[in-house]
Amino acid sequence: MIAKNVKIKKVTRIYSTKNGGESVLFTKEELMEMVSERVKKCTACPLHLARTNVVVGEGNLDSPLIFVGEGPGEEEDRTGRPFVGKAGMLLTELLSEIGLKREEVYICNVVKCRPPNNRVPTREEQMACGHFLLAQIEIINPDVIVALGSTAASFLIGRNISITSERGTPIDWFGGKKILPTFHPSYLLRNRSKELRKIVVEDLKRAKSYTRKT
Repeated sequence: MIAKNVKIKKVTRIYSTKNGGESVLFTKEELMEMVSERVKKCTACPLHLARTNVVVGEGNLDSPLIFVGEGPGEEEDRTGRPFVGKAGMLLTELLSEIGLKREEVYICNVVKCRPPNNRVPTREEQMACGHFLLAQIEIINPDVIVALGSTAASFLIGRNISITSERGTPIDWFGGKKILPTFHPSYLLRNRSKELRKIVVEDLKRAKSYTRKT
């Protein structure tokens, strides 16, 4: 049983679970740390064999917006932080254009270990790791999940997504949440176009407009 919207000090939600008949309360920070510790020990798919660091995610646990990519790159694997390479720098710029700072949102990926040569994670790898992402979403309880690229969007929605045709369109998801697919920042880096960048900014503005807390 999850008890939501219980305010204590600086924590906006606490979660309740049963342990031997007694209620045990956890803050969102404690729950996310549990997820992090499990990710660090995970050997469920071959990606763990070559990782330097797991990349769980970072940001505001009370954010109404979560940004989800497909997986860590070289710089993320080195630092253990999501979106800190060139694509991450661009994401920070895009957030600034809609009036948000990076630390105001939560950023993570479908898989938590870097795929070799930055390839797209396989379906098997996504399924082995995706439950961690779903746990993060449950803990944060956002209004909108911005899926960066077709891999993240397809995993969350459960069908193959064409970003070109479906980007910018909110899709109803579990618990009253919405998923809004858009282009991954790395796509913008490969296809440098002011028009394309403008499209993504408009998508992010739309995502922000669907939140109840900004």
